[in-house]
Amino acid sequence: MTATTQKSTIAYFRWAFLFTFAGLILGGWLGWAMTGTVPGTLSILFIVAVLSVLEISLSFDNAIVNANKLKTMTPEWQQRFLTWGILIAVFGMRIVFPVLIVVIAAKIGPIEALVLAGSNPERYAEIMHDAHLPIAAFGGTFLMMVALNFFFDHEKDVHWIRRLEAWAVRYASIRGIEVAVVLVFLILFSRLQLAADAATFLRAGVWGLLTFLLVEVLGGVLDRKQQALKGAAQGGLGAFLYLEVLDASFSFDGVIGAFALSQNLYVIAIGLGVGAMYVRSMTIMLVEKGTLTQYQFLEHGAFYAILVLSVIMYTQTLVHIPEVITGLGGAALIGIALWSSVRFNRRMAAAAE
Repeated sequence: MTATTQKSTIAYFRWAFLFTFAGLILGGWLGWAMTGTVPGTLSILFIVAVLSVLEISLSFDNAIVNANKLKTMTPEWQQRFLTWGILIAVFGMRIVFPVLIVVIAAKIGPIEALVLAGSNPERYAEIMHDAHLPIAAFGGTFLMMVALNFFFDHEKDVHWIRRLEAWAVRYASIRGIEVAVVLVFLILFSRLQLAADAATFLRAGVWGLLTFLLVEVLGGVLDRKQQALKGAAQGGLGAFLYLEVLDASFSFDGVIGAFALSQNLYVIAIGLGVGAMYVRSMTIMLVEKGTLTQYQFLEHGAFYAILVLSVIMYTQTLVHIPEVITGLGGAALIGIALWSSVRFNRRMAAAAE
């Protein structure tokens, strides 16, 4: 085994392994406290493991997009994202976010929401599921903008699915075309909703669109100020904010879907938190090893997966789609993109001989 291989399996994932160990201990303790039996404890540990795998499968494309954005950031802001950012991702999105939803939806205080999560998890889960429609509209809209912003780029010169991507580049010069496409999807799906839900869906989607645009504008302003002060040519606070909102959008689906496996907030937080640590480790590995440069279609596969995920989030407001299908679909697209990259590299190597 080479040093590079050892680093990829040990150094990059060391903290993820430690977090997994701590998560299993905490999950075991929680399972015993909840059930008082060995089978009950093992059941909780199994749910923690499944939630971790679910989070990894749903967020693998997130890691690729994170790595792509991190390349443009200064080392200082890269480190801040990989430390502060992961704390926000694990504790903010996996614990604070579900509590905040219940606080807003049930119009109760944060302490009451935490008590409700422990004393009446069925009611807590019911409130979470009732809030799924606006969350899906908001997150789906934001992710669709992220994906379309990648494809409608007039400077993009590497294409995986050439005919489709070349068409997008050809029309990229039309100002606001990605916004128009998103609005068409938003209006179409709002018309498919029940009459009582249409306005809620449309309003949440518009907020998702505005959030993307505001983050882009704010990011540009902040980074320009940073460049003026430091002479830096790389992203900083603006890119950090963009990645945090992006991670939140990816987390919506996983957090809501987790309640189908467990109604206990703390079990969900442990399982999704463990998965988030692996996403962080994968992000670091992709940046440091230059994997996106080596496999040039991998990034394309991630953005196709994001586009598909955004449509799935819209569709989930009409019919239930199991999260395992969402995760496997994204992983399959990325796997095909990786395979295409390997084939392309072999063809280039053969042509150079």
